[in-house]
Amino acid sequence: MIPIPSGVRVWIATGHTDMRRGMQSLTLTVQESLKRDPHVGDLYIFRGRRGDLVKILWHDGLGMSLYAKRLDRGKFIWPAASAGAVSISAAQMAYMLKGIDWRNPQLSWRPQSAG
Repeated sequence: MIPIPSGVRVWIATGHTDMRRGMQSLTLTVQESLKRDPHVGDLYIFRGRRGDLVKILWHDGLGMSLYAKRLDRGKFIWPAASAGAVSISAAQMAYMLKGIDWRNPQLSWRPQSAG
């Protein structure tokens, strides 16, 4: 898990991204396409076309980091917008990285009785 300090914003880059791209290319995308500064400490999440792979770009104050996660089954839930970025909370990001629908998380079961 990425140790996210308080006050850090998480941005989802809408649409899909070529997952062959590396750290420098994704940083350039944040600057030019999303019109944001990639060095302020925010996290930027990019998803591939198939939907089972994401890359997370983060500058921690010392240097840039690039994380990747692939789901064995299922796809990452992504916003419907085709351009720009959507801000989510750190808790929503944690749901998303586990393959849970971060827009409306549901318990997989509910207790039937209190006792």
